[in-house]
Amino acid sequence: MRTVLSVSLPEKVAAELDAIAKATGRNKSDIVKESLGLFLWETKFRNIKKKLSAKAKAAGVVTEEDVFKAIS
Repeated sequence: MRTVLSVSLPEKVAAELDAIAKATGRNKSDIVKESLGLFLWETKFRNIKKKLSAKAKAAGVVTEEDVFKAIS
């Protein structure tokens, strides 16, 4: 099932979206859906990272290098 969402964009953002759609040959709806999907994924990632940060520090995992060492 799909839901239709009407979004009001500032003129400058709308113009940029139009330009990108024309330049890439994609429709605006697909660009907005992809962008929203990325935003939602990044938001979930940040929330998970925030929740696990204290546990990681307690385990001595502080840097990306520590993560790579732990999973290697």
